Amino acid sequence: MVELDALGDVRVIDLSTGIAGPVATMFLADFGADVVKIEPPDGDPARSDPGFPTWNRGKRGIVCDLATDDGRARLDALLPGADLLVVGEPAPVDVAALARDHPGLVVLSVPPYHGTPPWYGGKESHGLLAAATGVALRQASWYGGPVEMVTPQLLYIQGVWAATCGLAALIERRASGRGQTVTVSGVHAMMEAGTSSLTLDPSAPPVVANFGPGGPSPAYSRYQCGDGGWMFVAALTPKFQAALVAALDIEDIRDDARLGGGLEGMILPDNRGWVRKRIESVFASAPRAHWLEVLRTADVPAGPLLERSDWLDHPQIAAIGMRAEVDDPERGRVVMPGVPVVLTGSPGAVHGPAPRLGEHDATVRPWEPRPYSPEPGTDAPSTAGPLAGYRVLDLGAILAGPYAGALLAELGASVTKVEPPAGDSFRARGFTFNRGMRGLAIDLRKPPGQAAFYQLAAGADVVIDNYRPGVLETLKITYDHLAAANPEIVTLSLTGFGEGGPMSHLPGFDPILQAAGGMMTAQGGDDEPVFYTIAINDVTSAVLATFAITTALIHRGRTGAGQRIWTSLVGASTVTQSGELTRFAGRPPALTGGRDFAGRAPLRRYYTVADGWVRVDAAYAEVDQDALRAAGLDVPAVRDAAGLDAALAAALATVPRDEAARLLTAARVPAVPARHITELLRDDRLMAAGLVHHHTSADGTPYTTAGRFAAFSRTQRTDTLTPPGIGEHSAEVLRAAGLPESEVAALIEDGVVIQGTAMAVRLMANYR
Repeated sequence: MVELDALGDVRVIDLSTGIAGPVATMFLADFGADVVKIEPPDGDPARSDPGFPTWNRGKRGIVCDLATDDGRARLDALLPGADLLVVGEPAPVDVAALARDHPGLVVLSVPPYHGTPPWYGGKESHGLLAAATGVALRQASWYGGPVEMVTPQLLYIQGVWAATCGLAALIERRASGRGQTVTVSGVHAMMEAGTSSLTLDPSAPPVVANFGPGGPSPAYSRYQCGDGGWMFVAALTPKFQAALVAALDIEDIRDDARLGGGLEGMILPDNRGWVRKRIESVFASAPRAHWLEVLRTADVPAGPLLERSDWLDHPQIAAIGMRAEVDDPERGRVVMPGVPVVLTGSPGAVHGPAPRLGEHDATVRPWEPRPYSPEPGTDAPSTAGPLAGYRVLDLGAILAGPYAGALLAELGASVTKVEPPAGDSFRARGFTFNRGMRGLAIDLRKPPGQAAFYQLAAGADVVIDNYRPGVLETLKITYDHLAAANPEIVTLSLTGFGEGGPMSHLPGFDPILQAAGGMMTAQGGDDEPVFYTIAINDVTSAVLATFAITTALIHRGRTGAGQRIWTSLVGASTVTQSGELTRFAGRPPALTGGRDFAGRAPLRRYYTVADGWVRVDAAYAEVDQDALRAAGLDVPAVRDAAGLDAALAAALATVPRDEAARLLTAARVPAVPARHITELLRDDRLMAAGLVHHHTSADGTPYTTAGRFAAFSRTQRTDTLTPPGIGEHSAEVLRAAGLPESEVAALIEDGVVIQGTAMAVRLMANYR
């Protein structure tokens, strides 16, 4: 039987340009939404970007000059039948007026910043966004200065998260009959990607990330082996750290007083250097293949660093369907990343190439108008979030699995963190990824624990796990087991390498996929490979999970059918390089970096100023040299980009940072200061928008966490989210699922369930 497309009944008007908005609508189109891309007469400026055929695949395209009466009339004819309108910034329409005139429409706004961007012109710019939000200065480096990412990671995340939030609003509309305006800004994307960096003591000095491109932890870093090959060792937790030092025969470091009796002390600033040198010397003694086998035998996660250009040809990519090919009308055969999430009951697909400019002008007709019927009383704002009423059981551990649940909690879902009696091994350090949940500690290895979990699943909408392959079968909580208790259940499994292929059995950690997918070598360029400080594949796979789940809930709302979903870090590694991995004859080479990479081109890079750095993002032809001089910058007349670059660098060198940004803005040059993340806490505009929430740790230390991850005009969640203690809500959760009090008491008495207390949050050393 042919399954319905999950989003086959969803109609989308895409007025966005660039990367973030088109990525959002790409995901919607992959799952069957009818996406009409409306471009101005000159087309989307990103048409010249090699990633364009990927980000705009499967859409219909028309040209519509919204500055004319005819153009506005054509848009007006489409709006009554549309479900979702996607706009960037500056929006080419009056968003508030459209939302008022079409009360059932969900308007999804994906602005480049939050509110008016702090740079001249306000165009989407990953470099300016990363500089202004502190991401560039948080990246590990040699000298502690800002590092330019060679991929626009924040914009990719913004697109996927925007798609999720738009779908959440559509799910809510099914109950209320009302649309709303949803804003997912570039700042929201930074919060989703760098949420752990926002967990900090606001009074502490900013982190200077000058601990080298391998990152701060010697046990979680990349190393060069005796044959010159590089590999990454992902001994993140105490269990893996103990196995690592045993496998390398350096267990004597445990006795070093500087570690204080625990291997986790390796990450402390005074210990990083000497421990790293010790490990480096061991790996330099033999070839990479030898060490990969040694660590595989010791069950220590590790993997080789490969080239980005080879990633789509890797057998694991092909085995799990992450490679697609389409015949593009302008570029010929295009190889691109496939659909990174698999809904087994309503799978997505690449439905066709990106449209030529105006390709469907003659065939796009207005849809049948939607019969919106708002429920009485639903005009009042809700503070519960668009997914209020949905119940999620999150079995995830470490990072990506729990974080998916926390993001769903941010959208209003009731999420229960289900963990073994000993707790998630990463919960103390990674508590920020567990916020907004209730806590249930239960032993699923025991039949009474399994039976209790089946009863929980009977009343749940979604179950999430990121177990190693085979664990679900051992615990008897596979989709088939849970569907027997609840045929409408939606389950999602998140693994390192997906289902099928030569690597599917391996454990996956974010940097192993950074390594295999070529991210580290691409960022390092002609210098040493660079480990991204942001766990980019983890945070992306978490948001991919939320997109997949909201897509499946839309499908269930139409059909009544639950289903099993899976996604992977491999899939995330293609999303976060989607434009860079796209291949076709004649495409220019994808950008690579270098040692403390400062930027991609003259006038599109970081400049050193008297007390820091500014990031400039301009083309030579766009810069008025007379305006620079009029603004007060001593720049001689030059005739090419290289000359202007050198002249501008000299002129800025003695100017204070904020003044340099002010002068460049006065000269109509897009520029911002490179800020530390701690500076965001003094940005009144961002604080007013709910960028962070304030807390107090167990020892009385004030600290912040990420606040609101999106803005919903009618269903904004407003409370502050905190992490649960191990089993803090065990009895409450079980009773709510219908277990008798006597059975709950027996489970606790027998040790199958742990009833705990609230979590005593303590900031870890690497958050300070």
